[in-house]
Amino acid sequence: MRVLIVEDATDVAEAVAVRLRKSGMACDVADCVATAEDFLAVQTYQAIVLDINLPDRNGTALLQDMRARGDRTPVLMLTAQFSVDDRISALNLGADDYLVKPFDQRELDARLRALMRREAAQKSDEVTLGPLCFSAAALTATLDQRPLDLTRREATLLGMLLRHQGQVVSKQRLYDGLFAFDDADVGLNAIELYIARLRKKLTPSPVRIETQRGLGYRIFQDD
Repeated sequence: MRVLIVEDATDVAEAVAVRLRKSGMACDVADCVATAEDFLAVQTYQAIVLDINLPDRNGTALLQDMRARGDRTPVLMLTAQFSVDDRISALNLGADDYLVKPFDQRELDARLRALMRREAAQKSDEVTLGPLCFSAAALTATLDQRPLDLTRREATLLGMLLRHQGQVVSKQRLYDGLFAFDDADVGLNAIELYIARLRKKLTPSPVRIETQRGLGYRIFQDD
């Protein structure tokens, strides 16, 4: 899962990013609306943490622009203001939730995960392929009704493949879903490592992950 944090207070942004990264999420951090727009132009996110008070534009203006162009990515607003009117305004513009600063990092983590679970449930939570059953909301999987021991990144990768089962998914697309822009030291070939781990955990089931050289990977079930 990949999250965009739009927050100009460096200490707050980094604290949020560190916590989410520890739980396996890829996080990009933007300190203004302009940078956030650049990220959104080239990357899809599963959720956005958006501060209201930003140096170049108000965060609600970015939210309004997103909703106007049909972008329904879940957005959790951050605000230092206690005004009920401000919070109602943000919700009316399309925010999914909000937190008032200062906040407990654990609460932000929990609220963010709740938003993503809700979004996943709306898109049909469970995906199956033969004996393999994957829950997008919980990021868990079972094989022949037995739980698979998956790290969060392995589960995220498996989910991306299963959502496009039978189709070839490029290595770059998988990489973008697992790693943030700041993970510059992680090469594209890291995907090969995660694919190898998944293959080992899916053995000896009929579920296969096929490499199509130069194109990407495809998950399918043997006949």
